[in-house]
Amino acid sequence: MKQYIILALCLVCSIGLSQDKTYTEEELAITKWIDGTLLSPNGNDKPNLAIIIAGSGPTNRNGNQNFLKNNSLKKLAEGLTDNGIATFRYDKRIVKQILKNNVDKDIMFDDFVSDASEVLDYFKEKDSYNKIYVIGHSQGSLVGMLSAKDKADGFISLAGAGNNIGDVIIEQVTKMAPKLGEEAQRVVGLLKKGENTTDYPDALGSLFGPNIQDFMINWMTYNPTEIIQDLKMPILIINGTKDLQVSVKEAELLKEANDQAKLLIIEKMNHVLFEIEGDDLENSKSYNESFRKVSPILIESITDFIKS
Repeated sequence: MKQYIILALCLVCSIGLSQDKTYTEEELAITKWIDGTLLSPNGNDKPNLAIIIAGSGPTNRNGNQNFLKNNSLKKLAEGLTDNGIATFRYDKRIVKQILKNNVDKDIMFDDFVSDASEVLDYFKEKDSYNKIYVIGHSQGSLVGMLSAKDKADGFISLAGAGNNIGDVIIEQVTKMAPKLGEEAQRVVGLLKKGENTTDYPDALGSLFGPNIQDFMINWMTYNPTEIIQDLKMPILIINGTKDLQVSVKEAELLKEANDQAKLLIIEKMNHVLFEIEGDDLENSKSYNESFRKVSPILIESITDFIKS
């Protein structure tokens, strides 16, 4: 008898969970290197679609890396789809390359732009969506700007830099290790001119090592404030006051460059979209705390922007 009761309870729970789900989930392969997850809201034949582009590093569709699991982009996608907006999020190409042990040593920043552009083309050709918006997080903000031009119906910059990435690096290095600031400035100056160098401190090897210099040179050819000026579409720029990587002033620079854009600063939100009450230690630990919720204000604001 006890077994039947347990079985009945399990069935009730499973029925309840299925009824609570407001969307369907589908795995899609867009190109050889790009796989992702499409969430489609129930009861809407032609919803708006938000394409979510991840930030720097080997970041997967959920916003995670090898030793950092927060599921921030997954939670963002689910929150938006719960509000009636279809979402597609995908692994960066380097994620699949790492899994296949086939990393392209010649990978360029422009490859990420091409990938995002192909994702946009894929969904535009389907003609299944009312409007298509691009949400670019961190590095994905610039990738999103470049791919959205003349293709998307709207763009959302989420913790995106306004300065050239070279200048952002100089600022970050100077803040963390003031004695290395001048060296970072010197090396960035060379890379901006398209020149490779072996003359850099070992401590900056992860930023300026020989395997990444061509990628950085390519990335540094773009100035976000110039790119965003050319976007003729609704734009929402979002940053959090607890972001340890991208300061509020970066969002303000983007807003100054395009006065038609909307600017939203979310109090206490950090780089991985969580609201942090405590200090920098709590902030940095949250990058690997998947139990946290993304900012409700973030979900609400993006939903309102896309539906307006």
